[in-house]
Amino acid sequence: MKNIIIVFVLSVVLYSCKNSEKEMPVPENTLTETEAVEAKVYRGDFIYVVDKDAAVITGNNFIYGVHLDDKAKELIDKVKPAKKVETDMVPIVIKGILNPKQEGAEGWDNILTVTEIIEVSDTPSSNGINIEN
Repeated sequence: MKNIIIVFVLSVVLYSCKNSEKEMPVPENTLTETEAVEAKVYRGDFIYVVDKDAAVITGNNFIYGVHLDDKAKELIDKVKPAKKVETDMVPIVIKGILNPKQEGAEGWDNILTVTEIIEVSDTPSSNGINIEN
């Protein structure tokens, strides 16, 4: 008799588990593989060169070009008050997505697209290069 009850309980449990998987709704906001890329945090010194219309972030072991979109332009505006001269680099902390440059395009091998501005320093980096006339 015990064996029959155990088999019955086991079959009910297995059957209910099998049905619960079928009834679970699929979330509407499921990300595709390309959308699932997560932004990483980058710390470094940022510089924007007006006449070249180019921006770069450099860290201890990397140098990346910055994709000039609306978020990058917002970063440029936030960095301006900290710069004393045009060639000053300003320490920043941002979140971004790193991609290789497009084939045939000029510039750095890796391009960083800014997704979030976390912190912008009030003063320029101490290791900036100043060119005097």
